[in-house]
Amino acid sequence: MRFSKAVVKCRIPILIIAIALLIPSVLGMAGTRINYDMLDYLPADMDTVIGQNELMEDFGKGAFSMLVIENMPEKDVAELEQKIKQVDHVDSVVWYDSIADLSVPMQLLPAKIYNEFNTDDATLMAVFFDSATSADITMDAIREIRAIAGKQVFVSGMSALVTDLKDLCEQEEPIYVGIAVALACLAMMIFLDGWLVPFVFLASIGIAILINLGSNYFFGEISYITKALSAVLQLAVTMDYSIFLWHSYNEERESHSDNKEAMALAIQKTLTSVVGSSITTIAGFAALCFMTFTLGRDLGLVMAKGVVLGVLSCVTVLPALILVLDKPLQKTKHKSLIPDMSGFAKKITKVFPIFLVVFALLVPPAYYGYDKTNDEVYYDMGECLPQDIEYVVANSKLRDEFDIASTHMLLLDSSLSSKDVHSMIDEMKQVDGVKYVLGLESLVDASIPEEMLPESVTSLLESDRWELLLINSEYKVASDAVNTQIDELNAILKKYDPDGMLIGEAPCMKDMIETTGHDFEVVNAVSIIAIFVIILLVEKSLSLPFILIAVIELAIFINLGLPHYLGQSLPFIAPICISTIQLGATVDYAILMTTRYKAERSSGKGKREAVSIALGTSIPSIIVSGMGLFAATFGVAVYSNIDIISSMCMLMARGAVISMLCVIFILPAMLMLFDCVIRHTSIGMKPRNVKEDK
Repeated sequence: MRFSKAVVKCRIPILIIAIALLIPSVLGMAGTRINYDMLDYLPADMDTVIGQNELMEDFGKGAFSMLVIENMPEKDVAELEQKIKQVDHVDSVVWYDSIADLSVPMQLLPAKIYNEFNTDDATLMAVFFDSATSADITMDAIREIRAIAGKQVFVSGMSALVTDLKDLCEQEEPIYVGIAVALACLAMMIFLDGWLVPFVFLASIGIAILINLGSNYFFGEISYITKALSAVLQLAVTMDYSIFLWHSYNEERESHSDNKEAMALAIQKTLTSVVGSSITTIAGFAALCFMTFTLGRDLGLVMAKGVVLGVLSCVTVLPALILVLDKPLQKTKHKSLIPDMSGFAKKITKVFPIFLVVFALLVPPAYYGYDKTNDEVYYDMGECLPQDIEYVVANSKLRDEFDIASTHMLLLDSSLSSKDVHSMIDEMKQVDGVKYVLGLESLVDASIPEEMLPESVTSLLESDRWELLLINSEYKVASDAVNTQIDELNAILKKYDPDGMLIGEAPCMKDMIETTGHDFEVVNAVSIIAIFVIILLVEKSLSLPFILIAVIELAIFINLGLPHYLGQSLPFIAPICISTIQLGATVDYAILMTTRYKAERSSGKGKREAVSIALGTSIPSIIVSGMGLFAATFGVAVYSNIDIISSMCMLMARGAVISMLCVIFILPAMLMLFDCVIRHTSIGMKPRNVKEDK
């Protein structure tokens, strides 16, 4: 009680400190860099990552883009090339005049080389940057190139994707928060008992969100997914804590005339329940930290921190706000729109065998769909963007005009003999889907004497340690075909140079596929084990963790199984994150009902009566929590043009509703069925006067 009384006594200083903390929080938000490149989160010991670092260190090259130039005369293309070379952080530009001066008739150029760069309607230009793919300076360079080039030029490559993604995110993210706040507020107005109280909740939660986002400054940077989702998620999962406090405060006010005393008691009650409730949510987010694909750690740490801050705000800032605004809050109270659920609960309990059958019938198709959905995810980040965005249009032009869907880079030991390199290139040309291999040897082999090659070309393709080869592929990034192609190219490469490295977007994506496949299994296992242990300790039962997790896992199977039956493909990160987030965020619904069931059963009530009371008293809180999470995420899902954001929010919205329904209808049936087992495997559940079969 000392803490609770201190909060009540210091309510004004608490509000002053909270408001003052907003200043460094806003500054911290502004100073936190946002990373839009998913490939940055691959493990550092992978060849693709090491190779990318070697490319930067030895060649001074990081980002790489292909430009498609339509219906532009040669001289204008030559002028454009010179302008692009002047753009800050453009390291080099490769066009056919990089190999032979324009004074040489194009007809004298080897056909293979000429055709690689030209069609009847378009010409191809490769641009290397001296900065990383997702560096701010690289994105600035991409924007400048687009501004110089005009509408006849289309810029592809990861840096173009990252640039378009960043611009779209910055345009949409403020609207995400606005939509989430508006719909969450509407939901609370409908399901709570006051018109003003939702705004007080949002003020308290908003302070916690801003402090959380501001404190990300100490991480240096966060991913765009974390930035886009963290505010919405924190609002959704911490809203429950505010509701707990409000309900406790109103209960205490009925028996205490002094609102300060009532609030102190409410804080004490809420602190115990909220801490217990938040642990499962924190465990769900913390499980993401076990991903080797470190985007999970990025999101997990930020959200776990957000939940902790949400709890602190709930037991400090919110009580202070309620006490300061107590009079208007009481005047604007209204009757809750959720009716008494005791009659409904009795009916559900009476027909519980029906829901056991429903559970048994749902498990096989739900799990089958869930398993298939995990196999049907996509990894190509271009697919998460609108089809009319510049990057997507450029990729389409590249495929249509030059039959190029991806470009690999190969780092080869520069001491390797020309004969071996020639042989290797010849073998690689025979691999399905390889359109062309560009290297020093391929140019020399095309009857251009090596001494005639411009220094710009030799410096581009060779360093003291490495020779660089470019491989154009007909196969799309993250496709099965390109992954098979990469395996074949790597096999050929390792035969000639065991230390050689194949890098680029497609090889990185292949590594990402393999990494995240393993991560999915690990994260699921860690989250289930962690939450199992938490439930075991909270409920002091060996059987209840199995029952509660089984109910929520069914909800997860249904949620993640539906995309398969609906013919939808999810971004790869969605199933990994949603499975653990939904488990951590919604298992509280089950814990709430189970705790009340145990209390009623231990007091001597029969199992049917105990389950009925637990269900009837829990439904209002479960509905408010579930619909709050739904409201905070559904609007964002509908609005967002970024599929990875839209998909994750839709899964969270739908998952909240499915978990809510599973807890309301299936959990009571499970409690009825396993009542005897629960009583004999739970501490404090076997009083002498307990009724055995009601």
